[in-house]
Amino acid sequence: MLNLEHVSGGYDGQTVIKDISFSVSPGEFFGILGPNGSGKTTLLKMVSGLIPCMSGSVQINNKNIRHFSRKALAKQMAVLPQLTAHAFSYTVRDTVALGRYAHHQGFFQTWTAEDEHVLQTVMEQTNITNFQDEAVQELSGGEQQRVFLAQALAQQPNLLLLDEPTNHLDLAYQKDLLDLLKKGARQEGLTVVSIFHDLNLASLYCDRLLLLHDGQKRALHTPDGVLTEGLIKEVYQTDVTKHPHPAVAKPQMHLLPDEDDISAEEVSIGPSMLHVKQEYISLAAPTSLRTLSSGVCGAGFGWNSAFVNRHVANNYDCSDPEGEMRCYLEKNGFDTSCTVGMMTAVQLADVAYGFWENDHVSLFTVVTAGVGNATDGTRSAGGRHPMTQGTINTWLFINGHVTEEAFIQAIITATEAKAQVLRELAITDENTGTIATGTSTDSVLVAATQQGQTLSYAGTATALGQLIGKSVYTETKKAIQRYQAR
Repeated sequence: MLNLEHVSGGYDGQTVIKDISFSVSPGEFFGILGPNGSGKTTLLKMVSGLIPCMSGSVQINNKNIRHFSRKALAKQMAVLPQLTAHAFSYTVRDTVALGRYAHHQGFFQTWTAEDEHVLQTVMEQTNITNFQDEAVQELSGGEQQRVFLAQALAQQPNLLLLDEPTNHLDLAYQKDLLDLLKKGARQEGLTVVSIFHDLNLASLYCDRLLLLHDGQKRALHTPDGVLTEGLIKEVYQTDVTKHPHPAVAKPQMHLLPDEDDISAEEVSIGPSMLHVKQEYISLAAPTSLRTLSSGVCGAGFGWNSAFVNRHVANNYDCSDPEGEMRCYLEKNGFDTSCTVGMMTAVQLADVAYGFWENDHVSLFTVVTAGVGNATDGTRSAGGRHPMTQGTINTWLFINGHVTEEAFIQAIITATEAKAQVLRELAITDENTGTIATGTSTDSVLVAATQQGQTLSYAGTATALGQLIGKSVYTETKKAIQRYQAR
């Protein structure tokens, strides 16, 4: 659809764009990234024909854009520039109708049924039909942007060029606009080339990205290939970290503040912070901890500062345990936005905990355990166990900077240690008669201060892994023995 071959150019004899080559396929959503002054807008103007190339060529369907008449080029290409303040007195309908000019033989050609059909279609697509008789200048920024997008779509172009189309728009308008463009690319074969200021929006919506630096092509690839920590740090001169989007297979970049701005005071989580009551066990950390948990609330990765293990009746039954748990936490003064919540039917007085350290690594381990509904996860069938006092809830508070890999390894190591206790105590699954591997409702929490020593691994061959294994084994065994002694 669009092909650039060794394009160079700029303003007033100054070369801004230097030897850029790339192609864009029909129906592709193509993003252009780069810091201020990298040449993004200059390149887009060269693609649109507003600035001539000093060397190289821009082709649409294998035809140099210099060989198109202005009206013929408008049938192939539409441009949506950055939204700026202006006094535009036309109505919405009249503004959109200007997009049909490229399809008229003369300026005063009669408005046709096809023109009206296209007009109504693009106004409906952009959700502006309801205010088509209002003046454009009276609309909000987001509404104005949709009007000018409708005008561009009224040209019925094969190629749409956009310069930071979401600039100054609220989140909802950003999403609506980009969703509409993505839909046009997928369903109607519209080719979209857009400049983006926001790396994460570009990642979410673009099929490929071009990264410019000092007017040169620094990278051209899929979002995963362009948005790497090293490349973004090099081009934008700032520290970032890369994480996958939680819902779609696209990367997201997160800015990292200077270490001095994060936390100057190093903390250590220990027994003095634990509070054991009849209704619940809680721990209040002096700062937010990086967490990975399977709790009723606060599950998955997150940052939390409050931790609650709540006692529930043996016959507890609720169709919405998370909602009920959140209500309980709020009633007891906990902020659910930063709290990990678990529940157990065992007596909380039987809790076992200890502060463990070796080789400059320390952690605080807390375990509540009951084995009334112990199961062999390798053999038992779900749904056969009555709700009896069970649940082995394990908390691990690590005083150090733990990597995501080490978080996962910590859970593996803790699970292995728990299973070893069940083997030694001959805890069996009453339905299969085999040694249990846990209970049907076990939960685990790994929390780290993310300060001090970096702990990259937590397998059993590491100091951290050995500490986790010993502490979980010891505290789990004590908790089960206390449970059995009742």
